[in-house]
Amino acid sequence: MSGPNSVSLPVPVETERRVLDGEYTAAVVRRPGPVAVGRPAERVPGWARRHQVLAFAADLVCALAAGVLAVLIRFGDVTPHAAPYAVTSLVFPLAWALALAASRAYDARIFGIGSDEFRRVARAGFALTAAVAIGAYVTKTDVARGYVVLALPACTLLTLWARYAMRRRLHRRRVRGQCMHRVVAVGHPAAVADLVTQFRRERYHGMEVVACCLPEADAARHRRIAGVPVLGDFSDVPLAVPLTGSDTVAVLACPEMDGVALRRLAWRLEKSRTDLVVAPALMEVAGPRTTIRPVAGLPLLHVEHPELAGASRVVKALFDRCVAALALLALTPLLLAVAIAVRSTGPGPVLFRQRRVGRDGRLFTLYKFRTMVEDAERLKVALDSDVQGVLFKVRHDPRITPVGAWLRRHSLDELPQLLNVLRGDMSLVGPRPPLPQEVAKYGDDVRRRLVVRPGMTGLWQVSGRSDLSWEESVRLDLRYVENWSLMLDLQILWKTWSAVVRGAGAY
Repeated sequence: MSGPNSVSLPVPVETERRVLDGEYTAAVVRRPGPVAVGRPAERVPGWARRHQVLAFAADLVCALAAGVLAVLIRFGDVTPHAAPYAVTSLVFPLAWALALAASRAYDARIFGIGSDEFRRVARAGFALTAAVAIGAYVTKTDVARGYVVLALPACTLLTLWARYAMRRRLHRRRVRGQCMHRVVAVGHPAAVADLVTQFRRERYHGMEVVACCLPEADAARHRRIAGVPVLGDFSDVPLAVPLTGSDTVAVLACPEMDGVALRRLAWRLEKSRTDLVVAPALMEVAGPRTTIRPVAGLPLLHVEHPELAGASRVVKALFDRCVAALALLALTPLLLAVAIAVRSTGPGPVLFRQRRVGRDGRLFTLYKFRTMVEDAERLKVALDSDVQGVLFKVRHDPRITPVGAWLRRHSLDELPQLLNVLRGDMSLVGPRPPLPQEVAKYGDDVRRRLVVRPGMTGLWQVSGRSDLSWEESVRLDLRYVENWSLMLDLQILWKTWSAVVRGAGAY
């Protein structure tokens, strides 16, 4: 392809090479001659286009519903004075869709993960409200403030709810293997294997590694990495993308992929509009702790220290204790009902007390509703753990009573830990509270979990609970410690409800 906007790039002479695999077979031939770089074509997966159309339709419906609701509440009926606002309510959906488009709320890359989608919807609502207020002031237009105050916030809230419902639907489809971004991973074998494992464990993120490219020496030795076919070395990445129908290339930290190599790879992926993402070496550090700061022409990734002390800790403690106090008051009837049910299971106390390790290694007494028979500790020596590592977990523990199994499934046995939160021993959200014998086996890295208060729930609770391996639970706890924020706590508390209702992974 050639034309006035195309640029010819030289391609080195190489011998013919064949990439063979059980899943993909392709002849890769590179011959001398120019490669035309013209105007890039749009590359959006079909499922993403359909999701965009669905989001657009949902936004129009939400805006129309908010406008009609505002007219009915503000004016009570369609009077002559309300007629202009009734007409405005019909035009309002188009203005709302334009505001969302200007805020880039239809970008396919934000669907399904992160808070960017919701933040952009909220930003569009604020911007449209400000535009209406400023426009009315400048033009001296008499606008019914009640209508504006009702319509715009209601539209924003309805849209946020609709986007959340669509996200839940998208997550369910991704669990079934649908609506996935097809990814070509680029890096060393160990890093690629870790990425494949993580994407398979958290499928709701929508990333599926379908092929990988390794350094030249590793590409000659390996046919597959973690079940993913190896389609050549780093120079073959642009060829692996169309071969596998991928829309994303993920480059992992490796010395071969320096700034120059990444820039050249980006140039070669530009024509197909393939997304290029780069995973830094600090894979567990994310969110507000990382910012890119250009220094001397170099994009430097600046990593802030985690907020483990000072005002942030005070705010977290106040939030924990206030919520714990309110929850204890609201749940008093339920706590009494559970206590009666536990007492009916046989001899033994209602509350189970156990020494646990809290922040900075301090011991405290943890409270739970008793879910086992009275002499459970004596019977423990005859059981083998189903989980490798430090934790002791038995999937079908014979010591658990029928009532206790139901309480564990829905985490009701942990409600007395609200007393621990009120006393300051624990937090609502944090790492799992460990036993002293577990802490005695910790390595230096794992002890990092003890720099914050343990929590009633955490990333481990919403990511699989007891189904997680020891290594996975440690990784999640360390990720929480490194990336703590009040917003993250609120997100985990929100997700805890669905995890508890499902009861998956609890035993």
